[in-house]
Amino acid sequence: MVRCLGPALLLPLLLGSVSSVGGNRCVDAAEACTADARCQRLRSEYVAQCLGRAAQGGCPRARCRRALRRFFARGPPALTHALLFCPCAGPACAERRRQTFVPSCAFSGPGPAPPSCLEPLNFCERSRVCRPRLLAFQVSCTPAPSAPDGCLLDQGARCLRAYAGLVGTAVTPNYVDNVSARVAPWCDCGASGNLREDCEAFRGLFTRNRCLDGAIQAFASGWPPVLLDQLNPQGDPEHSLLQVSSTGRALERRSLLSILPVLALPALL
Repeated sequence: MVRCLGPALLLPLLLGSVSSVGGNRCVDAAEACTADARCQRLRSEYVAQCLGRAAQGGCPRARCRRALRRFFARGPPALTHALLFCPCAGPACAERRRQTFVPSCAFSGPGPAPPSCLEPLNFCERSRVCRPRLLAFQVSCTPAPSAPDGCLLDQGARCLRAYAGLVGTAVTPNYVDNVSARVAPWCDCGASGNLREDCEAFRGLFTRNRCLDGAIQAFASGWPPVLLDQLNPQGDPEHSLLQVSSTGRALERRSLLSILPVLALPALL
């Protein structure tokens, strides 16, 4: 299991300016964010919250996640996405990418072992913050069997926006190791009992999703120009982040668990 860095080591990794002579594109993304006043201010806010201490000890997870949602909703999308999806060819870059949003507070815990995925899913279903974001992700990232990379035209960008919208919620996903671009929430299905199939369907939205994988790879292949278009004056990142298609709106009043077979299982076969 990949370790979580302590605050003393993590702060320079998150905010420091380290030479990218070795081709570390996550360092390039961090430096681009530092050069943009809005991106740097919002990033400093979530780092301060996520590295802080709660009154009862541990980390202030609720404040950390709220600051992360604000970063991805209000920051320049090209820069926030570059931090989240920067392509890596080695473990140093991948570790920096995995540590982007202080996973020891925002992602893992509070226990030493991940819970059943049904726990964060059930919490998400009751949350007015998490529920619409997960619906947006399910609709935006549903793989298209006819598409070579799993995504229809323009679907990849919507999928990445919806994925970024989950960061800072009960089902926050992150990279699972330093040798791949595989992502998953902090949970597993080992203790799901007779709901194992539902649990695997939910986790499979991240771990067996051709559209999400293809969108991350497409972002990596389009890396050179992505930082040039830092701001989109005609866009509203907070609105687009939570925008749910007509299909998503039709599903809003249904149980998230009940729509998993519709949105996940056929695409995973």
